[in-house]
Amino acid sequence: MDKAAQTMIDNLEKNTGKSLEEWTQIVQSSGLQKHGEIVKFLKNDHGFTHGFANMVTLKAKGTDAGSAEKPEDLIEKQYKGKEQLLPIYEALVAQLKQFGNDVELAPKNAYVSVRSKKQFALIQPSTKTRLDVGINLKGREAEGRLENSGSFNAMCSHRVRLEQTEDVDAELIGWLREAYEGAR
Repeated sequence: MDKAAQTMIDNLEKNTGKSLEEWTQIVQSSGLQKHGEIVKFLKNDHGFTHGFANMVTLKAKGTDAGSAEKPEDLIEKQYKGKEQLLPIYEALVAQLKQFGNDVELAPKNAYVSVRSKKQFALIQPSTKTRLDVGINLKGREAEGRLENSGSFNAMCSHRVRLEQTEDVDAELIGWLREAYEGAR
């Protein structure tokens, strides 16, 4: 389990007085089956935020948002059929790891979340020929390659499209460093 997931579980008990196991029992005894119904129940009846409601729902339903799989398996799944994008991903990760020991890569099913104290970027193989980097730079105007994220991902304010290793350049790393500094 990654640090962020464990912190969230710890905070659930701290904020509600009940453990994750107790909440899963409450959900299971509610008789609700659909994901959306359970999330709504936890938010409306118990004052949960969406993140906590989603986590408890996944646990109660026996799924764990991809954390049941090893991180390397999730990366392999993301790049299946898109293997030519892996050198871009690896070049980007090498640069991100130079920011500091607090940079955490958390692979999900479709993307890799990049965080320090909070998420500041994500890396997603969007097509067979393009890797998208979502960056949290709230209040920054879009310029050139730094586009508004639009419908790409609501967790990021901007997106940069990468098609070759050379796209991992000083300009991109500068935007990522700015986002990293803002997340610390």
